[in-house]
Amino acid sequence: MRHMQGRPTKRTCSLGLMAVSLLAGCAATTSLTLTPSPQAALCQRSPERFNAVVLWGTKWRVDQKDVTDRETAANNGIARFFQQSACFASVEIRRLLSSPEPHEQAAAMANNSTTDVVLVVVVRELGPILKLGSSAALIEGGTEVVLDFAAYQARAATPTRAFSAHWQSGGPGVVKGVASLPADIESALSASLQPEPK
Repeated sequence: MRHMQGRPTKRTCSLGLMAVSLLAGCAATTSLTLTPSPQAALCQRSPERFNAVVLWGTKWRVDQKDVTDRETAANNGIARFFQQSACFASVEIRRLLSSPEPHEQAAAMANNSTTDVVLVVVVRELGPILKLGSSAALIEGGTEVVLDFAAYQARAATPTRAFSAHWQSGGPGVVKGVASLPADIESALSASLQPEPK
């Protein structure tokens, strides 16, 4: 009786790939790059309590996909961070208008006598990333978040602080989708606005 050795099916290959990915570890690592660096925490650490307005918007790449899903995720993550964190005594979250420029909108808000701080948050990147290595078994994925910040004190016409943050979380065997994006941008905001002291 001859032994027939068939070609592996697509499902077998998929299961094999999944097993290799699981064996690879699936341990996520997180990194944050602030530009310029270092940056002192923008969230309050003193007994003095400030009222803040957060103006947020997006500036996507020209070829950005799934814009609606990403903007919904950004909105939910930003709202949850500022509502649940003790970053400010009270906070009002507003979406940046299409015009005038964000700087003009923030400066106008800073002139409001009831506002101590105006924080502009511009989301430039928010999404899952996936890289294939030299073989199909080598998968490295995760999430990438890129944010621009500008902070205005009361009655200030120009920002007192401005910096960018590039946050990544992932590693070998990690595959993430859009479902984690609200939590990911929340984590990126926490790391960027209240960094651990060096």
